[in-house]
Order: sequence, then structure tokens, then C-alpha cells
Amino acid sequence: MQTPQLNLSKGVFVLLKEYLRTNNKLSEFNKKRLSEELKYANVVVRKEVPEEAVDLDTWVKITDMESKQELEFSLVHPTKAKVSKNKLSVLSPIGVALLGYNVGDQVEWEMPEGLKMYKIEEVKILES
Repeated sequence: MQTPQLNLSKGVFVLLKEYLRTNNKLSEFNKKRLSEELKYANVVVRKEVPEEAVDLDTWVKITDMESKQELEFSLVHPTKAKVSKNKLSVLSPIGVALLGYNVGDQVEWEMPEGLKMYKIEEVKILES
């Protein structure tokens, strides 16, 4: 499967580069995947990130391609994460997996329960 080019804001790009450098819990699959994605990412100022791209402070609806289960959550700064309110950290496994991808993209990522494939169905920018 060919990986689409990520659309990342400069701040998120720097955050992911640092995460890759310092997180020793990432699987080899995910380290290689994230490293490759960051190498070819389209890095822009935040206001130029396409509206259909998953970014910090976006609401996301995805489908687990195996179970067909739909999941909805917001991706927020780690200090604002609150799982009980479906606000997940951009540095959670699913956050790191989805950042920069666009509506319609399928994302393969190794989760704690194994390799998963998700399709991004919808993305909305959260109101400040």
C-alpha cells in the first residue's frame, strides 16, 4: 500500500519528530513508518493545513476496516486530553497514526492489540 503524503503544520511536525526521537515504546514498524512519513511530509504553517487533514484540534470519524466499527473523537494537545470526553492526545497511538492524513485515506498502524487499518471518514476543525 502506498502511503499518502502527510499535510502537517510546522508545530505538529516538530512534535512528531521529537516524539519519534524520544519514544522508546514505539514498535519497529511504527518507528519506520513514522520516520518515512515525516521525511516526505508537506509541512506548512497551521492555517495552510487542508481542512480535510487530521491535525491538532480536529474532530475525527474513522472506520476500523476489520471490524467496521466507527470511532469518533477529538485530537487535542496532551495537556487537554480527557478520554472520558473523547478528547485524545495527538501523541496517543491513534493520534500519531492519523496526524496529517486526509479524509478518504486508509492508515495502517501497529496498535497495542496488533496491526490495524483505519479509514478516515470525516474531519472537522474544532471551534476554539
